Amino acid sequence: MYNLLLYTQSESPYLVPALWLGGALLFLWLFIMIFVQRRAGRKLQTELVELEKVRQNNVESEFVLKAMKLSTWHIDVPTKMLYVDADFRDNKGGLVGPPEFPIEDLTNVIDRADAQRVWMAIDKICTGASPSYHEVYRVKLGKGALFYWEESYGTIAARDVDGNPTRIVGTSMRIDAQKQMEADLIAARNKAEESDRLKTAFLANMGHEIRTPLNAIVGFADLLPVVESEEDRNQLISEIQKNNYKLLNIIDGLVSMSKVEAEAKSLVKSQTNIVPVLQEIADYYRTMVDGSTVVLATQFPYPEILMNTDITKFKEIVNNLMQNAVKFTAQGSITLGFDLQQGDKLLLWVLDTGKGIAEEHQKRIFERFFKVDEYVPGTGLGLSVAKSHVESLGGSIGVDSVLGNGSRFWVELPLS
Repeated sequence: MYNLLLYTQSESPYLVPALWLGGALLFLWLFIMIFVQRRAGRKLQTELVELEKVRQNNVESEFVLKAMKLSTWHIDVPTKMLYVDADFRDNKGGLVGPPEFPIEDLTNVIDRADAQRVWMAIDKICTGASPSYHEVYRVKLGKGALFYWEESYGTIAARDVDGNPTRIVGTSMRIDAQKQMEADLIAARNKAEESDRLKTAFLANMGHEIRTPLNAIVGFADLLPVVESEEDRNQLISEIQKNNYKLLNIIDGLVSMSKVEAEAKSLVKSQTNIVPVLQEIADYYRTMVDGSTVVLATQFPYPEILMNTDITKFKEIVNNLMQNAVKFTAQGSITLGFDLQQGDKLLLWVLDTGKGIAEEHQKRIFERFFKVDEYVPGTGLGLSVAKSHVESLGGSIGVDSVLGNGSRFWVELPLS
C-alpha cells in the first residue's frame, strides 16, 4: 500500500485531492438522498394520517346516515342530473330507483298535489334565486293511492366564475312516523275540543234537566193537601212518582259516569239465570210507557240461560238500552229479546219503532255527552255508560238504525 501511495504521488500530485473530493461529493449525495427520503417518508406518513382521518370521517358519516336513515344526493346543475350518493332509508319506495336520473323525472313520482311546489323550489335553487331548498312532500308508491311522506334539504355547494350554481347537495329522509304523530295529535286535539264543548253543553243542560223534574215534584206535592178528589190526588201522586223516577235516572247516570271516570271497573261475577232478570226489567218499563200507543214485548226463546257475569252491570246495560228506547218511541212497539250465538255468546237486543238515528250520528251515539236531539231530555250518558260496562265484561255493543224507521241496539256478551 505504501508503495502504491508513493507511486500515485510520483505519477500525479493531483490524484489524491481528487479522490478526497470524490469521496466528499459521494457523502454529500448520500446525505441529500437520506434527507429527501426522510422528508418523503414524513410526507407519506402525514398523507396516511390524513387518509385515515378521511376514512374515519367516511365511516362516521355512513354511521350517521344509517342511524338517521337518510339519503344523500347532489344535482349537477349544467346537466340537470340528480345523483344519489348514498341511501339508507327504510322502504325507500320508488323515489330513487336508479343511482342517477334527470331531475325532471321527480315530478313523475311525487304526488300531484306537491309536484309543482317541489319543482319550483328546485328550480329556484338551481338558478340561484334561492340559497337553500327545503320541502315536505308525498311520494307515490306504484300506481295505487299509497304514498309515503318525505322531507328534503338542499344547499348550493359550488358556483362558476359568474356566481351561478353548478352543484347542489342535499339529503332526504322519510317522515311517515312524524306525519302519523302529527295526525294523531290533531285528532286528539279535535277530540279533546269536542269533548270540552260537549261537557260545557252538558253542564249548561244539567241545570235544566234536574230542575224540570224537581219543580214538578215540589209543585205537585204542594197541591196534594188542597186536592179533595181521590182521583186527582192519585193523578198527582202518579206524576210525582214519574218525576222521581226521572230525577233518579239523572242522578244514577251521573254516578255511573263518575265510576267509569274513576275506572271503578272491578267485576263481581256470579252464575245467574238472566231470563227472570230480563223479564223483571221488561215488566218495569211496561209501566213506563203509554200502553195505548206503545206495545212493550219480549222475545225470550229459552226459559233459562245461565250466565257468569256481573249482574249489577248487566242490569245497568239493559236499563240504559230500555230507557233510550222508551225516550224515543212515541208510538209503535219496543221489544226486548236475546239469541244465543256460536262460541257461547249471548246476543241481547232492544228493537224499537222510534225516530231512528241518521247514519252520520251512529258512530258517535255511544260517545259521552253526545245527544242527537238537544231538545229531548237526558244527559247523553246512558249509552256511553252501557258501552263502558259492556267492554268491561268482554263484550261489544252496536246499533242498526234507519232514520224514521226505528233502531235496533244490540249487545254481545260471553256466557262465561
